[in-house]
Amino acid sequence: MSTEKQYPMTAAGKQKLEEELDYLITTKRKEVVERIKIARGFGDLSENSEYDAAKDEQGFVEGRISLLQTMIRNAMIIEEGTSASDIVTIGRTVTFKELPDEDEETYTIVGSAEADPFEGRISNDSPIAKALMGNKVGNRVKISTPGGDMDVEIVSIK
Repeated sequence: MSTEKQYPMTAAGKQKLEEELDYLITTKRKEVVERIKIARGFGDLSENSEYDAAKDEQGFVEGRISLLQTMIRNAMIIEEGTSASDIVTIGRTVTFKELPDEDEETYTIVGSAEADPFEGRISNDSPIAKALMGNKVGNRVKISTPGGDMDVEIVSIK
């Protein structure tokens, strides 16, 4: 018997996933079924691009529903203040400076379900987060990324 993957996330992150799941089930699924019905009325299904597009969207929606259900079922809620505040862990916001040019970057380390690099939220599975985890302010860390290695110094942890 295999154990399912755990999805670390905040309570707010889980709520956001639950809201998306509710929307997909109650609204989006019905919209797609209606599009399929309309497309069927256009005639021969073998040459019906509207029908093909609607069926593709239905597959995407059903896949996303299944994924969200799994993520919510296996959510591991990260509570703030449950680990030492001076160590980089999931749920912490880390500021570091690249060496030697000292450009600062700030990221919040979250579970993969909540990751959004454009919002400064990186997955705990990312190369940057993996390298930073377990370190303290003042530590120098080598981060191996697809773009090459970089040396950083941790400036703050919140």
